[in-house]
Amino acid sequence: MGNETIICIASSWKNQHAVELLTAKLREQGHTVRSFVENNYDEGHGPEKPMDFEAWIRTEQADGSFAYDTEGAATSDLVVYIGPSGTDAWAEVGIAWGKGVPILGLWAKGEPAGLMRKLMTAWFTRAEGLLKATGGFRNRNPTKVQP
Repeated sequence: MGNETIICIASSWKNQHAVELLTAKLREQGHTVRSFVENNYDEGHGPEKPMDFEAWIRTEQADGSFAYDTEGAATSDLVVYIGPSGTDAWAEVGIAWGKGVPILGLWAKGEPAGLMRKLMTAWFTRAEGLLKATGGFRNRNPTKVQP
């Protein structure tokens, strides 16, 4: 991994298209992006899973997704949260915060975050503001994040 900035996106499958579009924009800025959407499709278990979710949770594929998501949150240079999302994305935010990884949040109507919204380094209500902040971000240097 040379000098590239690694960004992990934490969100929900209900925001799949936003994740895909943000992934493309972040890559245009020169970042490496860890996308759970791409990871799950590459492993063949996106939202069209051929089995019951509870059964899938007990598979090796689920173990791989769990490792990908938790390691991404813990080891990336930056985490971007796209809301509203559920408990899995918020768990990733908590992991990142605990590891000292800066977190930028994209606030949306319906966001359920209470007090834990304080985990964010900065919140944005528009994607363009978030993209402006990530444009200058490099390798865990939160002083470069200017919301």
